[in-house]
Amino acid sequence: MIRIAIVFLVLVVGIDATAQTASRGPLEIRITQGVEGALPVAIVPFEWGGAPLPEDIAQVIANDLTRSGSFTPMPRQDLPARPTDVTQINFKDWRAVGMDNLVIGKINATGEGEYTVEFRLLDVFSGKQLAGFQIPSHASNLRLTAHHISDIIYEALLKTKGAFSTRIAYVTVDRRGPKDSTYRLQIADADGYSARTILESTQPILSPAWSRDGNRLAYVSFEEKNSAIYVQDIRTGERRKVVSGIGINSSPAFSPDGQRLAVTRSLEGNPDIYVVDLSSGQQTRLTTDAGIDTEASWSPDGQTIIFTSDRGGAPQIYRVSPAGGPQQRVTFNAGDYNARASYAPDGKSLVMVHGGGGFHIAIFTLATGEFHVISQASLDESPSFAPNGSMIIYATMGGHGMELAATSVDGRIKQRLALQHGQVREPAWGPFRE
Repeated sequence: MIRIAIVFLVLVVGIDATAQTASRGPLEIRITQGVEGALPVAIVPFEWGGAPLPEDIAQVIANDLTRSGSFTPMPRQDLPARPTDVTQINFKDWRAVGMDNLVIGKINATGEGEYTVEFRLLDVFSGKQLAGFQIPSHASNLRLTAHHISDIIYEALLKTKGAFSTRIAYVTVDRRGPKDSTYRLQIADADGYSARTILESTQPILSPAWSRDGNRLAYVSFEEKNSAIYVQDIRTGERRKVVSGIGINSSPAFSPDGQRLAVTRSLEGNPDIYVVDLSSGQQTRLTTDAGIDTEASWSPDGQTIIFTSDRGGAPQIYRVSPAGGPQQRVTFNAGDYNARASYAPDGKSLVMVHGGGGFHIAIFTLATGEFHVISQASLDESPSFAPNGSMIIYATMGGHGMELAATSVDGRIKQRLALQHGQVREPAWGPFRE
């Protein structure tokens, strides 16, 4: 059985922390398991009369909806017609091919590299418009515009906010030899495209954690010969060291208000949970047990911190108030290994790593104590909820090492996200873009 991960490695001296470079390639999405009964939808190519655009907006939307597992977009070659205006639609034709909903659109140039993207979502059976907007965009933002349209469609049809325009953070590792590797902290769109490197190092990088506003990442660095926790602005590259000193400094997690970090420190030789005020630097120690306490995570309302501890002899999940006080065990009758837990956005359940015949991703319902394993590989780690609570991203052992995977919370929808180069670790799903 693997022990609780408390030794964290990162970074190199001399790296330019403000550098933000393009990644070596996008993630490749592979749908490995979908859902029967997914909603049929047709996305017609958007009307555009100019030179080829950098993005095919209709295709991006179709790919988004496919990845969700909740929709089955009609193959483009099977479309019975390609209307771009409501007056061109013969709804009878679309009903005949079994489509429930239809998406049409136009792209109009408004200036040099500037566009207005217009779309309409229509109910094929009633002929009524369910959603429709004109969205200003730029050549560099057309893909993000497509993700926003996917979010609108998803919410209009499923009554749940879409997460296609969100981002993920992760660490890639390119190994060229036993002592020659390159580590990159990267962020990308939720579909793996538009990736950029936030930090590059010849030393390992671990534990990226998003702030609620999506503008900052916290991580751990060994660049000063001992672990230290940094917070970095992903827009400017500016960073500052917020936790350092003797012993272990690891596992940062932002509070919902973004003003504090929960961290693991071993100032007195044993790893414990602390809360650090980012403005004042004041630190409050929450645990003093002789066991290993690590991997803290905040509840959505900021009133509770959960963490992993082996104080009972094996890793389990416990909770404590951010102000300190009694600690209570959360996971009972759920096996001998439960670690790295975090809350669902609605605060009603936890996702965690569960040991037993391997290490899998599991959902724990707080009200009932119900426990549900949702992944099947032999080594899964670092689960993170999408901000709408519909999917979970995690790292898993693939054919060529660790890669990213995603699953629905019920385990029915599964996909792999494999990089073109290197292995992938430590995924963290970012918040909604406001």
